[in-house]
Amino acid sequence: MTPEEAAKRKEEWVTKMKKEGRMKEDMTEDHKACLNALQNPVRRNILKALVGQKKSLEEIKTELKLTDSQASYNLNMLESTLCIEKEESEGVTYYVLTPRGEGYMENVELKK
Repeated sequence: MTPEEAAKRKEEWVTKMKKEGRMKEDMTEDHKACLNALQNPVRRNILKALVGQKKSLEEIKTELKLTDSQASYNLNMLESTLCIEKEESEGVTYYVLTPRGEGYMENVELKK
């Protein structure tokens, strides 16, 4: 994806999240919630596992050796902070990085 395509995707995503009321009005609170969620190493590892690919709940559980409850709790936290989102395909739910999750990976995790 070119930088222009990525910028357009991000802009469309932000507009959609605001329209759906999923992004907090106070961006400071929104960012605090996201940073709080990303302090957990399990959630950071989930984001790493999703770089460049979508994965199902079962794939994430297997790869990261998580129980059902651990996976569900951490995925829900990442989804509520808009770092990941669900995508349905052929009756299977997959998790993918959002532009926010991609930005975190590019600007923080992958630069370590």
